[in-house]
Amino acid sequence: MGSAHEIEYKIYGEDMQFVEIELDNNESVIAEAGSLMMMEDGIRMETIFGDGSGKSGNGLVGKLFGAGKRLLTGESLFMTVFTHEKEGKSHVSFAAPYPGKVIPLNLSNYGGKIICQKDAFLCAAKGVSIGIALQKKLGKGFFGGEGFIMQKLEGDGLAFIHAGGAIIEKEIAVGESLRIDTGCLVAMTKTIDYNIEFVGGIKTAMFGGEGLFFTTLRGPGKVWIQSLPFSRLASRVFAAASGDKGEGSILGSIGNLFD
Repeated sequence: MGSAHEIEYKIYGEDMQFVEIELDNNESVIAEAGSLMMMEDGIRMETIFGDGSGKSGNGLVGKLFGAGKRLLTGESLFMTVFTHEKEGKSHVSFAAPYPGKVIPLNLSNYGGKIICQKDAFLCAAKGVSIGIALQKKLGKGFFGGEGFIMQKLEGDGLAFIHAGGAIIEKEIAVGESLRIDTGCLVAMTKTIDYNIEFVGGIKTAMFGGEGLFFTTLRGPGKVWIQSLPFSRLASRVFAAASGDKGEGSILGSIGNLFD
């Protein structure tokens, strides 16, 4: 696999951000279907199987395999490539699907690989490979909350992920660990050890309103954490719309019996 295209970018906005990619002649960027905001003249849009990186092979079987992996993450079989075909420069912009931040990641600065939540990827320079990262233990899949399968972004180019609410970037040293709500994990470097652990204590698990499991991250490495996972936002909106007064705890479900 060759080097990824060298692209330039600018991020606009505060709480509802979008990223503007500047493309030179014959430069391309790949993006999730539906993330396009706007594009200027001279840019051709093409729908392809997989990510177009060629990592799974250039033949039909390789393309089908690369596209099929995306089904496991709940994403579409297809991605969209935007290529600037005229002289000079042109711009294409992509917007995050919900309030939060767009995070630029130069993969060459992180050993060529980042693991992220399966719905975090927004766009990347063509040549970046978007695959799946199967967790080693089945318990992570059954109890992880945000899904058994995470995405992996590989290559030496720029990739952009999005996250909800405020974003914090933390460095975890050797021997250190950090426990977070499962949905708050956005991305991590490949050196982070990731596991799902039981909260402990039946009263805490049943009445705490925080779920039965949390994510334990062990260093060394870097992690990106979001304050507002989309799953949490969606559950609160649904609870408000349905009249749930329990704020997500088991007491709310019991209280509904008396409404």
